[in-house]
Amino acid sequence: MSVPVRAGPSSWRRAATLVLAAGWTRPVPAAASRPQPPAEGFRVLLLQRSASQGFLPGAQVFPGGVLEAADRSTDWLRLFAPHHGPPRFGLGRAPPQRAAFPVLPSVRPGAVDEDAAALPDDIAFRICAIREAFEEAGVLLLRPRDPRPPDQAPGCALAPPPALADWRARVRRDPRHFLSLCAQLDCTPDIWALHDWSGWITPFSRPGGRRFETTFFLCCLKEPPPPPPVFPDLVEVVDCQWSSPSEAIERLISKEILLAPPQFYEIRRLGNFASLSDLHKFSLDRESEGTERWMPIILLTADGMIHLLPGDEMYLEDSNFLENCMSTEKKTEEIMNEGKKFHRIVLYNSHNYGDYTDYSIHVTVLPKYKHVYPKSCVVGKSRL
Repeated sequence: MSVPVRAGPSSWRRAATLVLAAGWTRPVPAAASRPQPPAEGFRVLLLQRSASQGFLPGAQVFPGGVLEAADRSTDWLRLFAPHHGPPRFGLGRAPPQRAAFPVLPSVRPGAVDEDAAALPDDIAFRICAIREAFEEAGVLLLRPRDPRPPDQAPGCALAPPPALADWRARVRRDPRHFLSLCAQLDCTPDIWALHDWSGWITPFSRPGGRRFETTFFLCCLKEPPPPPPVFPDLVEVVDCQWSSPSEAIERLISKEILLAPPQFYEIRRLGNFASLSDLHKFSLDRESEGTERWMPIILLTADGMIHLLPGDEMYLEDSNFLENCMSTEKKTEEIMNEGKKFHRIVLYNSHNYGDYTDYSIHVTVLPKYKHVYPKSCVVGKSRL
């Protein structure tokens, strides 16, 4: 095993992503010739990024984007007042702060307002995720301002406002306009419908690559209404689809879509749940536990790539891997046959996720903090 020469430092950005789940509208009565709904009983929103995007071009992703100074602005305090305010705005007790590898260098200067009076991260990241869902998909996760205490009910998307395209263009030009939209509608972002789910740090793959520390939230939408209409912005996002986890994997197998490793992992994780209500209850039950924050370490093999995750026998909590990846002259099959304690995503026959031929996940470690990990699976022809 070898480690390449250290590269220059990465430029880090903080970001938020929203896994938006909706109930499955089942045909009644079900015709014999009509395809039956998948076992999960719910769908998640996947957006196809434009091929012109510098990060994950053409891939299917959950709505999300970079945290902006406007998401932490103290101007939000006036909109949440008088019913909700610092430090937690009705979110309940804060989950424990868990020390986790790695400690990242500061994000890019000027990317976020660092005023001590600004909104705390757990509020700002939720606002960011909700704003990005509006910018990219036209979905408005807002709730009316009222004195009732926040409940634990699923979220509900508002009908698109008049002049939807105009508002989205304004928010895209200047994120501060999202607060103006909320004020005009006399609503607040429904931060209470978003639940901590996971955290992913972009691994090092090449010098100068874009790197993000991304917080993933889960939001289950109310039933029985169908999922809200989605309007791709045709700038960052060119297409969209509500897919069950199993449908998304089938589309990956048939090479209709591309999934980056974190999205593949999370979709497989969601496949553990039989219904939207099960998923929502699970997210509430584990809310107080907090989330794991992972930076995969990439191992380049002679014929593929392995994303090592914490708990895997080959994973090393070494800051050297902030700007490096591992490499070996062995083939992927040799590496897999030598190990037993796995927590890894494997891309075969390629060093680029967009050119994969086989794609698999191997998990033999136990989950932490009342969470659930995906079941091992192989997507493609390989039978390692």
